[in-house]
Amino acid sequence: MRRLAAGLGLAMTLGAAAAQGAPDLELLRKQVTETEKAFARSMAERDFAAFARHLSEGTVFYGRSVLRGKAAVMAAWKPFYEGDKAPFSWEPDQVDVLPDGTLAHSSGPVRDENGKRVSRFNSVWRQESPGVWRIVFDKGQPLSEAEKQLP
Repeated sequence: MRRLAAGLGLAMTLGAAAAQGAPDLELLRKQVTETEKAFARSMAERDFAAFARHLSEGTVFYGRSVLRGKAAVMAAWKPFYEGDKAPFSWEPDQVDVLPDGTLAHSSGPVRDENGKRVSRFNSVWRQESPGVWRIVFDKGQPLSEAEKQLP
């Protein structure tokens, strides 16, 4: 009897998971794209609080040094939000989501205050609750020779 009950319980659990189906990856990709754009808008609009809301507690940012944790990233990035004009901007041109819908990668150009491409960013986002994506890893990289020729 116990085996039958356990078997039925497992079958019901598997059936419920199958009924939910696979995550809608296109919807998730759009969520991450919009989240990345909102993250970039925080710089353009000089909204440091909005920047902070996009950071996961355990976030890691790579740059001249490795910044570990939300507080460290906020402290290091606060000066970028001072002043009337943003020192740089970014926008995603590639976003991919894992098949299980839990992690995503975004990438795109970083431009200086005059609009010139200066590097490329790579970010990893984690879905921390339904529809809520926060950045867990961020790293810039130098432009390739081909990218240096792009407008």
